[in-house]
Amino acid sequence: MPGRRWAAPVLLALSLPLLSPLSPPSVAAATGSPTSPAATVPLEEINAITTQVAFGLRRPTAIAAPDDGTRRLFITEKRGTVRVYHPDTGLAQTPIIDITASVDESGNERGLLGIALSPDFATSQDLYLAYTALPDGAVTLARYRLDDARLEPLLAQEHAENSNHNGGQITFGADGHLYMSIGDGGGAGDPFDSGQRVDTLLGKIIRVDVSRSCGELAYCVPADNPFAGVAGARGEIWLYGGRNPWRFSVDHADGSMWVADVGQGRWEEINHLRKGRQAGANLGWSCYEGLEVFDQAQCRTGAAYTAPVFTYSPHTGGCAVIGGQVYRGKQFADLVGGTYLATDYCYSTVWALREDGSGGYAQAEIGQTPTQVTAFGATPEGELYVVNDLPGGLHRVSFERAKPTCRIAYTTRTWGGGMTVDLTVTNTGATPIDGWTLRFPLARGQSVIGDWNTDLTQSGDMITAADAGHNRSIAPGGSVTLGYLVSHTGDASPPARFSLNRDACAVVR
Repeated sequence: MPGRRWAAPVLLALSLPLLSPLSPPSVAAATGSPTSPAATVPLEEINAITTQVAFGLRRPTAIAAPDDGTRRLFITEKRGTVRVYHPDTGLAQTPIIDITASVDESGNERGLLGIALSPDFATSQDLYLAYTALPDGAVTLARYRLDDARLEPLLAQEHAENSNHNGGQITFGADGHLYMSIGDGGGAGDPFDSGQRVDTLLGKIIRVDVSRSCGELAYCVPADNPFAGVAGARGEIWLYGGRNPWRFSVDHADGSMWVADVGQGRWEEINHLRKGRQAGANLGWSCYEGLEVFDQAQCRTGAAYTAPVFTYSPHTGGCAVIGGQVYRGKQFADLVGGTYLATDYCYSTVWALREDGSGGYAQAEIGQTPTQVTAFGATPEGELYVVNDLPGGLHRVSFERAKPTCRIAYTTRTWGGGMTVDLTVTNTGATPIDGWTLRFPLARGQSVIGDWNTDLTQSGDMITAADAGHNRSIAPGGSVTLGYLVSHTGDASPPARFSLNRDACAVVR
């Protein structure tokens, strides 16, 4: 499905300057102010809750909701079927769509991967499917006419060498065009150098007009696509430099795009591209993985890369980022309106990102999803659901406000290439804490040299600081102090996020 990798949290909202190819190339961050108001409740005071509402799905991969008043959800299954869920009657046993005869589901990541409903679905009954096709695993976009059960392949990208990194997300933008992600062709390290090439659809998000055909094509290439008419380039390309953008979404409130790209083994990343800054954007792979150069040979002089606004390493126990979407519903608008939500296939934490009004992003872990979530989906009203791979369920997502049970205050002292950080951890809950583990990420280039009043370990960018025995108990209202010494390479930023026993802590800055 999404493709293995690691996972651990580190929020980064920065723009790297333009440099020569001997140094990390330039990264231009896509930022801006949202056009709709966002909730102001601190992210640390929000809990995400999932409630299972359907059982018995067979490796579900995507969710779509027709805006036709029926309150249905369409759920794709890897083997090539689409099931219908209704909140009153539950999950229908008989698939509404069955294209198993056309789907190659060999390997863990091939199969029926995505679904999008035509903007005029209520009248046309047309929908679109993304799948790996028999006999060779080509990543395929097809129209499915529900009224006469007719499958019409529109576009195919060869993908025979490896079974992983297929992408497969499809969605319609506010412009009426269809957007689709395709992975880099699989294998490790971008063996085909697909990410930075524009003569292939591998490692891309494409944009096509499926409302009509043009010449021999069963679709049209929009004239304003960045590579339309460019010799040697595929005109369908909208943005490039992806490894396996398994899940992306378009925020229809402001036209921005959120792209979650599964990484090679050091960084998972989430990109936020404003409307007007998407066409021709380069996400960096395989010159970059996250914010670090991965393959210098793939870096180009003078190239501009789009920096992710959020990266996390695998050291939390995660493996593949599962992109969600910005919450635009009404039920929880006061808590998470305008907030982007995502998770990880293995780590299962719910990541929350919200623009802070200063060009950066507030971020927090606000709960956990069921294990192995593969996709988010939303009703026409904007309420969220997720599906998980194994054992195969559908879950409704809700939110509640709850004061954090911990508070972190810190002081720092920096000099040259060193820094000390003293932390005060306060139990703000109503019950004693008997045994604790504090987790937080370090800024890039920081490495722990020593610590006090804690049993501290560093794994990549992640710090795990456990109690030292004598301070394992924290009474309500009580505090413990601990600290550490780090070396740094220029970034002496303190940690941006803390969790105590996997509960997000408020941070006093």
